[in-house]
Amino acid sequence: MVQKAKPPAAANEPKRRGRPRAYEPDVALGKALDLFRRQGFAATSLDDLSEATGMNRPSLYGAFGDKRELYIKSYQRYREEARASMVEIFRQEMPVRQRLERIFAAALNIYLSGETGPRGCFTVVTAASEAVGDPEIRAMVLDGLTELDKAFTNCFRRAKETGELPESADPAALAQVASSTVHSIAIRSRARVSRKDLEAIVQGAIDVMVGSGAKA
Repeated sequence: MVQKAKPPAAANEPKRRGRPRAYEPDVALGKALDLFRRQGFAATSLDDLSEATGMNRPSLYGAFGDKRELYIKSYQRYREEARASMVEIFRQEMPVRQRLERIFAAALNIYLSGETGPRGCFTVVTAASEAVGDPEIRAMVLDGLTELDKAFTNCFRRAKETGELPESADPAALAQVASSTVHSIAIRSRARVSRKDLEAIVQGAIDVMVGSGAKA
C-alpha cells in the first residue's frame, strides 16, 4: 500500500511549543509568602502551597525547589520589601523624633496588613522559630536583626552629632531599645492588639529614647 504524503506545513503556521506557564513566578512567590506569614513553616503543607499559588507540586518544585527552599525565598522577598519600605526614612534628613515615628508607622503598616488579619513580622513570628534548627535561616535572622540595629545606631549617632541627644547618649544602646520596640509591636500586632494601643507603646518608647521634651 502506498502511504499518502503528509501535506507540508504552511509557511506562516506558528511552531507549536510546550504548554505555556499558567502562573507568574513573582505572583506565586507573593502568595507563598503570605501563607508562610500566616501559618509558619511547619503548619504549611505542600497542598496548602499548591492551592494558594495555583501550582501543582511538580510546578512548585520546578520553580522554587522543595518547601524549605520556597520558605527561604519567601523570607528573602519579605526582607527586601520591608527594607524598601524603610530605607528612605533612614536616609532622609529629619529630626530624630520624626524619623522614629515614621519608621514605627511603616513597621505597623507591615505588621497589621493581611486580608484575614494582622500577619506580624516574618522574622519574629515564624523565622525565629525555624532558626533554632536551621543554620541558614538562623544566619538570615541574625543578619536581619543586625541590619536593623545598625540602621538605628546610625540614626541616633546623627541625632547626637546634631545636638538632639546629649553627649552621654549611647547610640548602640538606644538602637537596641528601638529594635526591641519593633519586635514587641510585631508580636502584639499578631495578637491583634489595636493600632491605637500599639501607637501608644511606640510613643512611650520614643519618649524614653529621645526624651519627652524633644518634639519634631
